[in-house]
Amino acid sequence: MISQQGDNTSLHLGYKSLKHPPEKNQSIHSFPSSVLTMLFTTLCGFLAVGSTWAQSSTVDAYISTESPLAKAGLLANIGPSGAKSSGALSGIVIASPSSVNPDYLYTWTRDSALVFQTIIDQFTLGLDTTLRGEIDNYVGAQAIIQQVSNPSGTITTGGLGEPKFNIDETAFTGAWGRPQRDGPALRSNALITWANYLLSEDNNTYVTGTLWPIIQNDLNYVAENWNQSTYDLWEEVDSSSFFTTAVQHRSLRQGVQLANAIGQTSVVSSWTTQAGNLLCFLQSFWNTAGYITANTGGGRSGKDANTVLASIHTFDAAAGCDALTFQPCSDAALSNLLTYVDAFRTVYSINSGIAENTGVATGRYPEDSYQGGNPWYLTTLAVAEQLYDSLIVWNAQGSLNVTSLSLPFFQLFDSSVVVGTYASSTTTFTTITTGVQDYADEFVEVVAKYTPSDGELSEQYSKTDGSQLSALDLTWSYASALTAFDARAGITPASWGAEGLTSTCGISTGGGGGSGTVAVTFNVDATTVFGENIYICGSVDALQNWDPDTALLLSSADYPIWSITVNLPASTDIQYKYVRIDGSSITWESDPNMEITTPASGSFIENDTWR
Repeated sequence: MISQQGDNTSLHLGYKSLKHPPEKNQSIHSFPSSVLTMLFTTLCGFLAVGSTWAQSSTVDAYISTESPLAKAGLLANIGPSGAKSSGALSGIVIASPSSVNPDYLYTWTRDSALVFQTIIDQFTLGLDTTLRGEIDNYVGAQAIIQQVSNPSGTITTGGLGEPKFNIDETAFTGAWGRPQRDGPALRSNALITWANYLLSEDNNTYVTGTLWPIIQNDLNYVAENWNQSTYDLWEEVDSSSFFTTAVQHRSLRQGVQLANAIGQTSVVSSWTTQAGNLLCFLQSFWNTAGYITANTGGGRSGKDANTVLASIHTFDAAAGCDALTFQPCSDAALSNLLTYVDAFRTVYSINSGIAENTGVATGRYPEDSYQGGNPWYLTTLAVAEQLYDSLIVWNAQGSLNVTSLSLPFFQLFDSSVVVGTYASSTTTFTTITTGVQDYADEFVEVVAKYTPSDGELSEQYSKTDGSQLSALDLTWSYASALTAFDARAGITPASWGAEGLTSTCGISTGGGGGSGTVAVTFNVDATTVFGENIYICGSVDALQNWDPDTALLLSSADYPIWSITVNLPASTDIQYKYVRIDGSSITWESDPNMEITTPASGSFIENDTWR
């Protein structure tokens, strides 16, 4: 975001539940907060009927009061009529009304997309049918913003990677960390969700005439630029980012589905190919120490809220606990969550003395010093949301699976648990899910404890006394509260296509390949200059059949060692080469081809030096 300077019971209200959308100008502000509180409390109560989940009265009370305040706070930061968005044009989301120390009175493509993903989900799932006008305004604003020439370029020369704009829809021309390549992916994710709803309402003309051109611009940019370096969502590290890679992968998968639905099939092949490459690259962020390395550069531990946010913003309940896409309840995502949370237990004094299996305040990353390096509301709420998402899936599928990787996480709630699958009829399942529910609630309780009586949520809260710090009324903070509350209530967002995906790459958490394959890790010692990355291609399908245009990008997490794990055919002689790519410049390493013979089973590590 902006740090540089900047069930047993679950309710899924489908698109068809809204046959008569409200009038465009109807607003959430037309309802008294007391009525909104009553409605939300009633909804939560309805959702809880029949549920075995434990409930925290503290969290229940907090949600009943904070939910309408968070919604009002979010809408207040959207132009043109938001109470705190003076000067913002129609559909423009200000990051915060704070204009000094820090100055966030701009509109970020990333923040705006995440806010409107929240708004679109609430409308399409039937949670708030007053938001149609806000969505229409956002679409109009983004159609304009896309075309604004800026320091990153024009719409055809890289301008879609520009992170922020002035709130009058003009280019911000000052120095900044650019490009940031998550914005186009997140915007297209939100707009595709909206397009799918409108298609279900037979509004094909608006989808093809208005939404599709915006979406296609964004996804062409993603497909063409995903393997280039980018500033991360905290705007500090210029490398490759797990969060960016994950949301880019989601965007292309959704885009392919939409393109097929509306007959725009010319883009399907290229987007599908790049989605496969993104899924492959996503695996390279896995650290064998049991967590996801957030960025391939930056010189930090890599333990970062980036990874938790990626998990919740690519949640697809239909995919279950899939580790390939790092779904919230996957063993990889749970191991990562435990590592991330524990990294903050000794960083903030407000966490002092809190037991290991109890929720704490969390921030961006433990080495953070921005604005004093404090916990953030949105990162603490993200932990709770990942846990609530996990509960949704476990209760829906009627079981949970404990692997050797996720065992330390599950032992927080049952010290006697062992590796295995536990059906919902078992006491172990009940013990664990009750414990996870309580654990998730404790993170919300932390946020509740440090929320002022007026319900306002800033960017950070003090690591020493919990008081609000940095930018006040952060729009993303309000959105994160609403999505965490919805997840706790069992609200399930629409699927984006994560179910059943496979990859030619080695699954990051596995010990071997699929049937007839072995997981081969390629490590190459290669010194590069700014803008260069190292790829691999070779003589088999899994290595792209020597095509440098689709070569597989290696991770530089342990630079100058570049690494990737790929599932290759077992007992096979394979030739390959590393490729150095800088934009359109491609340099193959010198002859002869490298060559290995893969083993019959298990895994294999090949250590090379660039020639």
